[in-house]
Amino acid sequence: VISQTDEDNRRNAETEAIEEISGYLRPKYDCSAIFAAEGKDRNPQIIMYVCDIALYHMAASAPARMGSEVRKERYDRAVKWLESVQNGKIVPDLPLAKGEDESGTGVPLLCGSEVKIDTIW
Repeated sequence: VISQTDEDNRRNAETEAIEEISGYLRPKYDCSAIFAAEGKDRNPQIIMYVCDIALYHMAASAPARMGSEVRKERYDRAVKWLESVQNGKIVPDLPLAKGEDESGTGVPLLCGSEVKIDTIW
């Protein structure tokens, strides 16, 4: 009902959901490997959030926005989880992105401080 019996609507919503999720995960995780995985190798949380986000996009385009409260709530939950992953608060079991030399990539962590001042007045 949500896809309005059009297979293209479903495929389009899935593609949008995958790209939206990839936008959050791409800096650190190998999105090609994540979404190419099959069967038991697929991460169940990623599957759930792809479905939630795809259904949100399909419901948003449906007449009278059927079930939009639940879809909006699930969409917000998915985005909150993705933001937490992006900020490093949640570390999912996903393949890390690899550089050309097969080393891990991602956002580097830099630490430092100002020069110590030993002035006694």
